[in-house]
Amino acid sequence: MIGASVFLGQQTEREQQTYLDLIQKAGGKTIFTSLHIPEDDAALYKNALKTLADQVQERGMRLYVDMSGHSMEALGLTWKEAGVLKDWGVEGIRVDYGIDSQTIAAISNVMTVALNASTITQIWMDELTALGLNKEQSEVWHNYYPRPETGLCSTWFDQQNQWFKQNGFKTAAFIPGDKRLRGPLHKGLPTLEKHRRMSSFAAYLSLKHQHPVDEILIGDPEISTQTFEQLTAYQQGVIRLRYKPYTNDVLSQRLLALEHRNRFDPARDVIRSEGARPFFQIQNDRIKADQPNERTIGAITIDNEHYGRYQGELQIARTSLPSHEGVNTAGQIIAKDIPLIPFIGPGQEFKLIPVGDNPGNGESSFSSI
Repeated sequence: MIGASVFLGQQTEREQQTYLDLIQKAGGKTIFTSLHIPEDDAALYKNALKTLADQVQERGMRLYVDMSGHSMEALGLTWKEAGVLKDWGVEGIRVDYGIDSQTIAAISNVMTVALNASTITQIWMDELTALGLNKEQSEVWHNYYPRPETGLCSTWFDQQNQWFKQNGFKTAAFIPGDKRLRGPLHKGLPTLEKHRRMSSFAAYLSLKHQHPVDEILIGDPEISTQTFEQLTAYQQGVIRLRYKPYTNDVLSQRLLALEHRNRFDPARDVIRSEGARPFFQIQNDRIKADQPNERTIGAITIDNEHYGRYQGELQIARTSLPSHEGVNTAGQIIAKDIPLIPFIGPGQEFKLIPVGDNPGNGESSFSSI
């Protein structure tokens, strides 16, 4: 499940609505915002929060708010009035520093509480339980880490999540955006340091399959159009791989444009398109041999007439392979999408998306689509 962050007062109301619509289309169910960011003006909070809550409710999504001890004061409320937030449309509160255990336990009986994964110990968990924490309305959320080199170690992350699961908690973590990054550092907002320089979609698949949590949220304020398209396609079971085309051969281009699926008997060294060769066999044509090239990881190849009955086979190299006279190199997966290759398992559908020499990460923002 994917979610997104919306930082209050940084978009117009219309831009915010557009962004929420697109996140919803990509499968998003949860929106996260913060009420204790020092560089923001506390006076803007109340109306901005109510507006966001209304927009989120209208779309059948859930709103979670990150709050510290002073956040309720900024809203003109006390912690005993936490239920007012629920009336506004806030589903849950992610509690941070400055909120005592008794208050946290009390809130959990009014609305969902997301505990800070970085501060939980067995002693504190036992204390919260003794104070009446409602585990049915309690989750554990990891932080995002703005400064490079401070993101979490994935081994520790996995161990902690296993412990949280054993104690009956759902978990959530963040991936970086790839369009407009949150200041003041603008270095991405991941939970895991390994994800900081990954594309948002690669980080999403990594959390989903390698370091599983119940909720994956985009930490930064915006993702690119291309990432949005990848997330949307994935809801339909398709992984979109961007590539640089190397061939002008019309038949090869038609093979590249097919809807592909990796064979159910997966090869060790390559991804094999299940449908490319059957499509070629009804074309009454041939694929001439190009100058053979060494196949690097992510090379998209099509077998030519020198490979006999394998002519028309389309593959993507999982590892570096030597050149072969029967294999033409038709394209190359871009560097940002190379990390997606391990997620093309048996029977996985994929689509090859041609891009120019400088594909970037998306040239337009959600608000301009």
